[in-house]
Amino acid sequence: MSSSTMAQRVAVAINAQRNELWPALAGFALFFCLFSGYFMLRPIREAMGIVSGVENLQWLFTATFVVMLIAVPLFAGLSSRVPRIHFIDWVYGFFTLNLALFALLFFSADESVWLARSFYVWISVYNLFVVSVAWSLMADVFDSEQAKRLFAFIAAGASVGGLAGPALSALLIGILGQAGLILLAAVLLAVALSLKQVLMRWREQGGAGRAGAVQAESPRRPVPGNPFSGLTRVLASPYLLGIAGFVILLATASTFLYFEQARLVAELFPQRADQVRVFGVIDFVVQAGALIAQLFITGRIARRMGVRVLLACVPLLVCVGFIGLALMPTFAILAALMIVRRIGEYAFVRPGREMLFAPLDAESKYKAKNFIDTVVYRAGDAMSGWLKSLLDMLAQGAWLVALVGAASAALWGLFGWYLGAQADQRSAEQKLVETH
Repeated sequence: MSSSTMAQRVAVAINAQRNELWPALAGFALFFCLFSGYFMLRPIREAMGIVSGVENLQWLFTATFVVMLIAVPLFAGLSSRVPRIHFIDWVYGFFTLNLALFALLFFSADESVWLARSFYVWISVYNLFVVSVAWSLMADVFDSEQAKRLFAFIAAGASVGGLAGPALSALLIGILGQAGLILLAAVLLAVALSLKQVLMRWREQGGAGRAGAVQAESPRRPVPGNPFSGLTRVLASPYLLGIAGFVILLATASTFLYFEQARLVAELFPQRADQVRVFGVIDFVVQAGALIAQLFITGRIARRMGVRVLLACVPLLVCVGFIGLALMPTFAILAALMIVRRIGEYAFVRPGREMLFAPLDAESKYKAKNFIDTVVYRAGDAMSGWLKSLLDMLAQGAWLVALVGAASAALWGLFGWYLGAQADQRSAEQKLVETH
């Protein structure tokens, strides 16, 4: 079989056109590197959260939100000064240096409670920033029609990385230690940066096929606006406000489940090694399930039923799961609900959410999107963390939290249906313009 025939078959298998194959593979590999590195560190982060005290998790969430408030204007200011084609170089380079510093700190003082707390907050900031910037890049490189076909496959790179990361962690922790794993994550981030060059080069050559004003937004110019234009963009747009509301409701459901998971794991598995093992098993099941869905289900749903189905189906399942948790508040039910929620988020909600930004301009894709992905998301985390603590004081057990979670998930599903319908309409209008 010739190489051209093989390439054509691979392109058909991933819903790509012939000229989109290598950019799609580069996007897949970029997310593989990001998530391999992150999921090597995620079990360590979860154990660090327990080390600092489950009763203090809401403080860690609040600290993460405060750090986001400081970091986002600096991030936006940088994007206003640095051309888009080089912007990710600065962001990923900065976080690579951060990883090297934490490796040194873990090597010298890995039992420090304050190091545990600092690492927990930092890795929460790091993950949102590097993933948000990566999806901004994808929305910049691919247009709406391409996003519906390719984003599920590109997101599958994250799931494969999510499978490889815990496996690498388990195999190498005895050889490299925590500091060595952090350095390995830094190397993977550097590889992701090199893959970004491939994608931006293809975009500059006109690979996305955009028409009109969007194509005129050269990546060799900085993103327009000031350090606070992400906030002002969101406040001025009902569409972006809707996405912000969607993200807050997503964060609320996720935080309620996360806190219950931490509480039950701390009670049932007092040893740190057992805790890391439980978190690792859950991560493995989630990533395997998400990968299957991304490869065989997500793209077909997006093309045939639209983005609204991607964004609404998972919240409705989570709503039903919360009701089940209220009736039977056991670890088995909670773990099953966590797995369904996270598979659904990786396979359906996240690709669908990124499709919402594909038809928008560069300022919305980089500044407004980053504001929503970081400040709004972590604000939702912090608020729902304190709400969870209040609900725990009002009632013993998980039933009240589960009922409030069910109501939040139902509203989350309504937001998803509305936003998905708006995105489908925008995509249809853009396609009509490009055909004329």
